[in-house]
Amino acid sequence: MKALVTGGGGFLGGALARRLLADGHEVFVLGRNRYPEMEALGAKGIVADLADRSRVVSACAGMDVVFHVGARAGLWGSFEDYYNSNVLATINVLDGCREGGVSRLVYTSSPSVTFDGQDHLGADERLGYPRKFLNFYSQTKAMAEKLVLKANGEHGVLTVALRPHIIWGPGDNHILPRLIARARQGKLVRVGDGSNRVDVTYVDNAVEAHLQAAERLEPSAALAGKAYFLSQGQPVVLWDWVNQWLERLGIAPVRRSIPFRAAYTMGAALEKVYGLLGKTEEPRMTRFLACQLARSHYYNLEAARRDLSYQPAVGMAEGMDRTVELLLSPVG
Repeated sequence: MKALVTGGGGFLGGALARRLLADGHEVFVLGRNRYPEMEALGAKGIVADLADRSRVVSACAGMDVVFHVGARAGLWGSFEDYYNSNVLATINVLDGCREGGVSRLVYTSSPSVTFDGQDHLGADERLGYPRKFLNFYSQTKAMAEKLVLKANGEHGVLTVALRPHIIWGPGDNHILPRLIARARQGKLVRVGDGSNRVDVTYVDNAVEAHLQAAERLEPSAALAGKAYFLSQGQPVVLWDWVNQWLERLGIAPVRRSIPFRAAYTMGAALEKVYGLLGKTEEPRMTRFLACQLARSHYYNLEAARRDLSYQPAVGMAEGMDRTVELLLSPVG
């Protein structure tokens, strides 16, 4: 099939594009820059900003499936930047699918669209969107997800949204590198009492779920127009998991801690100061980050197992072994 992957140069998007190529599909990757490594593997690069409607609509034309992975992540930035990268971009992708005869759109969402700062203990897809969001990323991803699900069936386009939680693995350029860098600098501090449990997702398992969704996305399919939580299916005690990584990499474990309420208050203060001063760099702490680091957030995968036949093929131990091997290699 002909498949377009937005954000095809990123961590998940790149892994998805490589898997599609390995499976023999014709793959196009769309991003702000060219990705020579992807093109060397056989992908066709399309340089475009997702906020550029005409470019996005042109890129979607004639595709069998679009995997909309590209987004602005992170904890800090202006609402306008997040809106353009996450909401306007999704509107353009939807327009491209409608006008370009695309029959299937698989949208990469996030459990953050439901996160209200409280514990989520085995929550399922009945969990709604919060009345108030803790950051613009969560807010705009939720806005985009709503648009995608509402568009299901319009102009022959079938849609589904996937919510993989905390994606990690070889090639991670976001979570693990930041964690490791802070730990090596002695700046990593546990927030809360350290007992909170969270879901995580090995990148190959997230990729497999996207392929399963695309394969099953038909007019009569149960998954059409729905969102699904994804993970390893076995929550980890977050700070024990962090220290496992550090031990494997020969880095001192996290021993210092800060109470949740103190971290949350610090995050609120820093957000206010950074906003008043117009600072663009990310604060060391935010309200959202404090809640993510101290609260439990793990989800029920029964719907994904039922409708996508989702079952994590790569377990925690194997995934960690693969990742550590790469991180400890001379080019890791």
